[in-house]
Amino acid sequence: MDPLNIDSDVLLATDEIEQMVLTLKTGELLRKKLPGGGRIHIDRPQPFLCVYRRPETRPDKGTEQLLLGQASYILSSGSEEYRPLLKALITRLLDVIVEAYGAALVLELWSAPDELPVTPDEAPAPARFGIVAARHGVPEATIESLEHSLIATTRDRAPEIRINYSSGATSPGLPPLLSPEEEKQQNAYLVGLEVPPIYRDPETEKVIPIELRRFTGRLGRALRQAFFTFVHARARYRPAHYEELGQRAMTRAVSVADKGLAEVGDSFDLLLHATPVNTDAAYQQFVDAGCQAIPEFLYRPQTIDPGALKLALYKVPIERIEDPALYHLFAAQRDEFDRMITMIADRGTPHFLLESQQVFGRPDERLLALAHRLLKTLQPEAHGNGGRMVSAKCFAGLAERELAHYRQDWPELPARVELRSDVPGLMVSRGHFLVGNSAEVSETRVSATLHHEIGTHILTYYNGLQQPLSQFHTGMPGYEQTQEGIAIVSEYLSGGLTKQRMRLLAGRVIAVDSVVEGADFLETFRLLQVAHGFGRRAAFIIAMRVHRGGGLTKDAVYLRGLLGILDHLAKGHSFDDLMLGKVALDHIEIVAELRWRGVISPGPLKPRYLEDPEALKRLTALREGVDLLALIDRGSL
Repeated sequence: MDPLNIDSDVLLATDEIEQMVLTLKTGELLRKKLPGGGRIHIDRPQPFLCVYRRPETRPDKGTEQLLLGQASYILSSGSEEYRPLLKALITRLLDVIVEAYGAALVLELWSAPDELPVTPDEAPAPARFGIVAARHGVPEATIESLEHSLIATTRDRAPEIRINYSSGATSPGLPPLLSPEEEKQQNAYLVGLEVPPIYRDPETEKVIPIELRRFTGRLGRALRQAFFTFVHARARYRPAHYEELGQRAMTRAVSVADKGLAEVGDSFDLLLHATPVNTDAAYQQFVDAGCQAIPEFLYRPQTIDPGALKLALYKVPIERIEDPALYHLFAAQRDEFDRMITMIADRGTPHFLLESQQVFGRPDERLLALAHRLLKTLQPEAHGNGGRMVSAKCFAGLAERELAHYRQDWPELPARVELRSDVPGLMVSRGHFLVGNSAEVSETRVSATLHHEIGTHILTYYNGLQQPLSQFHTGMPGYEQTQEGIAIVSEYLSGGLTKQRMRLLAGRVIAVDSVVEGADFLETFRLLQVAHGFGRRAAFIIAMRVHRGGGLTKDAVYLRGLLGILDHLAKGHSFDDLMLGKVALDHIEIVAELRWRGVISPGPLKPRYLEDPEALKRLTALREGVDLLALIDRGSL
């Protein structure tokens, strides 16, 4: 994490304090440099204030950054020179906070001295926290909440927490921020918290960046839980969840990084780069050769400079982001973009398959067992029993009509349907629905396919566009698996998830596994056609999808994503949060946190199938633990 680099040549006068008070009263973001290399950040009035005073007697690297994820904090020099101004500032801020909420908690944080390094034979000492509070004043429940919450901040080291009931709830060597009389007069409560410097190397005293970010996130959550308890005990405020006390304001560092990552993400499309443009011609050549020759697939020209794009990617200054949750999202996004750009550069080489597994994974034993079970249970349809097929042109017209339904709720919806010669099927790209000229959809699958492509992929893209963070429409890291899981569930909820559709998803898993195990195109094709009963065209398309680019393992995410969504719903989690944008279950806790904090909100579009009472009944059943996979196994779809 970068140092704060705060200019210390800022003068703080009484009129400036009053200006800050005025900003706080209006509810605007108060973010200003303070003398001596300090900073104040209050994104809205809240019944608490965090304070850190930098000691003059010893280095204390990293500690001031522990508060950067809080919605209300002051970082200050501990120098005697700035004490009167700091006290005047805190006093006036408390006037506003207490007037609004009736009470305020002031938490001062400092670090314990660095511990001596241990020898290889010694077990590390437990992480030691110290809580300091007056015996009479701070509600006992607040101290208990803080004590309990701190246990989760050092998961790899059982912490030791000491509570000292004293009137000196202040950083060692410094006078209290408020005297006991001033606390009582302002109805403010002081709590001191000494934290173990586990984010520093005890030998060199250098900050360990990864540990600092991890500890900052855990400590921040513990503090908000304690503030939540205090607020319910003393303040005129009743938040429903402790994360409501988190930051809402997006700092400039977040905006700059978000824009930079979005520009990189919008500059390439992995699937378009990895998808052949001659699928129909290649299939005809394959058939003409008696299905005995590996087809030649042609691809779009590589329209990006991978080196230049990676340079732009790593110029995005995500290290300046203070919010731990947002930093985690942005760092994971950068890592995934890096791998995807490498995949495009390595298209057509053996490296592509290895890199695909890093991005999309490979089938594990549980997924393979399920795929084999489905293929054994769900027998292939007899030839010609698939029902009437809807042409690409007709289906595109039905898709336009589906979009028109959504425009009744949101007339500004800019999505369009495009008939394309370079797309071998159906695809959503940049919020538009691409329909291949040769694509056909079974009449019995039209509704489910529209809910899959438009009711999930397009809907979440445009809901995500309404959020303040671009990741909600470009896609969070790993979002494809969650997206496809939602889309398959949407097919079930709308009554269109068929046995043959489940066979197709299972076949894709088997095909991905065959590629990972080293099979060539012909071996995968024969495995699907001969061993599992897929028709010639279907086996060809599945084999093409998993061998494209050099080996794309993405098709395993459909069935794996379905398992994830079913598990998510069975645990009682929200379905609505999945519709906020292109989210990922791996980050769903962060999504929920951002929603509680008021950073994100529901978008303008809701899945049309949820207007159907039968769909709502099916969703309720999934939440109550109905085993969809058991229904499939019994052929009860």
